[in-house]
Amino acid sequence: MWKSFVIAFSTYSKIPMPNVEWNEKSMRYSMCFFPLVGAALGLLSMGCFYALRAAGVGRAASAAVLCALPVLVSGGIHMDGFLDTVDAKSSYRSAAERLEILKDPHTGAFAIICGALYFLAYFGAFTEVAETEIACVAVGYVYSRVLSALSVVTFRKAKCEGMAAAAADAAEKKAKWILGAELIFVIALFLYLAPASGGVCILAGLICFWRYRAMAYRLFGGITGDLAGYFLQVCELAVLISAAAVSKIV
Repeated sequence: MWKSFVIAFSTYSKIPMPNVEWNEKSMRYSMCFFPLVGAALGLLSMGCFYALRAAGVGRAASAAVLCALPVLVSGGIHMDGFLDTVDAKSSYRSAAERLEILKDPHTGAFAIICGALYFLAYFGAFTEVAETEIACVAVGYVYSRVLSALSVVTFRKAKCEGMAAAAADAAEKKAKWILGAELIFVIALFLYLAPASGGVCILAGLICFWRYRAMAYRLFGGITGDLAGYFLQVCELAVLISAAAVSKIV
């Protein structure tokens, strides 16, 4: 369990971790610990939000810090998947050719354009998030990772090699049940913290999850690690926009 915890944080964050041996046994529960990376990011985001407010920092500067934080903590691994997937989706080629584009280290024009638009939307949404909704945004980092991990252990894979396939092959069979329990806990936490905005955030995430599966199966024949990262970024943004919208309405 300890090794799986360390592997999850070493793979999906820049948080310093001790060295452990990487093998199928030590990776069994790494997907189950993946949402804890989101919990650490959520707590850090909330701490920064209140610290910046207490220091009198303006909304724009605070939003810039909170916008950069997820990328700094994750090391950009999920954003890399987002950009690669945007390039592949925009190519309008066959599924096999799209999978090759995912592996291409070069960045296309569509990735740059969509990356810029993504951060503009992220920044804009953060300027509108009220203090009453920041907890939902923090829980959203856990929510997106629970759903992403569930897709890795349950969805059809587009190829038999790669990060998603390796994680799914190593995952213990009961990992999906543990992740299911984590999902129920996160949904309950959303509703406990803020029933209105929490409910909207839950719905937004589930819609993203459904569309992600449909898109992956239709365009790629299944999911990959890049597609799981793409979904995580889209889900995070959807939760953030939902929380900001409800904070303005309510």
